[in-house]
Amino acid sequence: MLGQPLSSTHRQLGELTRWGALERIARGRYVVGLHLWEIGSLAPRSTDLRHVALPFMEDLYEVTHENVQLAVRDGVDVVYVERLFSHHATPVVVRPGLRLPLYVTGVGRVLLAYADQSMINEVLSRPLARRTPYTSVDPDQMRRELAKIRLSGYAISDRQVEMVSISVAAPIYGPGGAGVVAALSIIVPACGTDVRRFVPAVRAAARGISRALGAVVDLVELDTGQ
Repeated sequence: MLGQPLSSTHRQLGELTRWGALERIARGRYVVGLHLWEIGSLAPRSTDLRHVALPFMEDLYEVTHENVQLAVRDGVDVVYVERLFSHHATPVVVRPGLRLPLYVTGVGRVLLAYADQSMINEVLSRPLARRTPYTSVDPDQMRRELAKIRLSGYAISDRQVEMVSISVAAPIYGPGGAGVVAALSIIVPACGTDVRRFVPAVRAAARGISRALGAVVDLVELDTGQ
């Protein structure tokens, strides 16, 4: 895939392993090393946000006993930076560090809805691939859904990523006029769940994180008509 000799690739892998960026495991495979994880964990946007958000995420988990997720936008992707879960919660593919397209997930749609128009146009001008039969891939329909998210202050992603789950997500505002800097969600079973009963708890937790970050949430919500 790199288009370079095997010997060169092997030498580079050796250097990265000695530095700690990679670790060699069974059958000659490599995984991300601890040193690289340590460096990544120092990223201020992730570290500060996680530190503030975790108490509210824990409260939300205690109320719902479902997967709770925290995510930020990076370009046209959503990146998950924290997750709380139990073995009894709905199984999901999400893990910290995972990237997914913005248009697919609940947190991604929230972040896209509050992004500037140029970002929305960039995402919706690209081919939108289906992950399940329920995935919305029509740009016009997506624009309507994003407008609805801005109006209501939350998103519901119904079986867009996996057939077994629905996401309920809400925006997290940054200090001053920073706007939406992250999104919070829970994942609930798609079968037999009254998903809207989770909306108040998710929005309350997201508001709590926003206030802890220094946002004047009540004024923000008044300005956006939520």
